[in-house]
Amino acid sequence: MHTIPILTEVLERSAERRDARRGFLRMAGGAVAAAGGLTLLSACGNGNNNDSPIAATPTPPPTTATIGDGDVLNFALNLEYLEAQFYSYAVFGTGLPANMLDGIGTQGSVTGGKKVVFQDPLVAAYAREIAADEISHVAFLRSALGNAKVAMPSINIDGSATGAFTAAARAAKVVPATGTFDPYASDENFLLGAFIFEDVGVTAYKGAAPLLANKTYLEAAAGILAAEAYHAGLVRTALYVKGMATPSLRTIAGQISDARDSLDGPSDDDQGITSSDPTQSNIVPTDNNGIVYSRTTGAVLNIVYLNNAAVSTGGFFPAGVNGTIRTSAAN
Repeated sequence: MHTIPILTEVLERSAERRDARRGFLRMAGGAVAAAGGLTLLSACGNGNNNDSPIAATPTPPPTTATIGDGDVLNFALNLEYLEAQFYSYAVFGTGLPANMLDGIGTQGSVTGGKKVVFQDPLVAAYAREIAADEISHVAFLRSALGNAKVAMPSINIDGSATGAFTAAARAAKVVPATGTFDPYASDENFLLGAFIFEDVGVTAYKGAAPLLANKTYLEAAAGILAAEAYHAGLVRTALYVKGMATPSLRTIAGQISDARDSLDGPSDDDQGITSSDPTQSNIVPTDNNGIVYSRTTGAVLNIVYLNNAAVSTGGFFPAGVNGTIRTSAAN
């Protein structure tokens, strides 16, 4: 959970690659984010019940456009800003300090976020540990990138009627069309809010691995991927255990999984926390080879923007992310 300095020579090589790189994604001409970031989906009925084993899913190949390691790390930094702010507010009641927010691009602010009054001491302990890890991830990536780091963009982690969490919950039919979802209202709601993010973080780091050229960066990213996988497994386990007493939690987790799947493309990869056998858990979502699947950067942005079109703003990032990689995929 401590920041590790990156070798100066690695940063210098990364700077050289940045000078040579081209844009990663072409902005879709005239693309406009859907109002409220909502197209999360009616595709909850996409046929994925999170119960069946899936076919082997190879890691997506690198994009044909050239990007540098700095672009990839800055993409990851945007996601870490989001996770760190969510957990920091939930655990401490405050967000990241001002000295962890500056950088290249427009620095934004956080909408929403508040301290959870945890009732379960185990969930509280888990939340504190994850919060510390996510804050350390932000510090580490900012240190690794140095002057090339992007600023924190505007982030919406609000649980009110106009918040991103409510938009996601309504579209996933977790709450009615006029209902709200507050991830800070209870231990269970907190775990469901965390479930939205954690699986996405794991698949994002795995999908980004082939894009990293420098082995030092790749090793560091693998370390963060491992930490995110521990977090995701812990959140899935906690939800599964609580779902033994409250089965609706398992159902809701499945709805969230279906909603994510409806956004990130035609493949049916995302999985809930149960299998076809009601006595069998599904803590680790893998393919038939026992391997966790990957998401492209565009697919990751589809989910956090809450949109299955090629857009550059929406959902949890109302003004978009900072950096070169900022457009979601057209699905």
